[in-house]
Amino acid sequence: QVQLVESGGGLVQAGGSLRLSCAASGLTFSSYAMGWLRQAPGKGREFVATINWSGGSTYYADSVKGRFTISRDNAKNTVYLQMNSLKPEDTAVYYCAASRILSTVRTSGEYDYWGHGTQVTVSS
Repeated sequence: QVQLVESGGGLVQAGGSLRLSCAASGLTFSSYAMGWLRQAPGKGREFVATINWSGGSTYYADSVKGRFTISRDNAKNTVYLQMNSLKPEDTAVYYCAASRILSTVRTSGEYDYWGHGTQVTVSS
């Protein structure tokens, strides 16, 4: 079955950096767009970043543009999220997701598979 396993979350001070990874199995990774979404306490799930099947196209939420970078390695079946200049408002559970749509995917409802999430906490 399809599995998406996130790692790399943790506690960091404001201004710091973290790199999230998501290892995929059970699917043809290069046939899926990938995305990162997050959910803060008491809030709905929010789109963060997405990358198309080849890695040639990306799209970011305005709140993270210029600070976060999404990338993928199709040989390793892994997608990454490099997060720099972290702010307390970035605190959330971060989820990796896969979509059969090959292009970038900005809507949570268009993702077919989800990971269990990794906690990111940014202290002020």
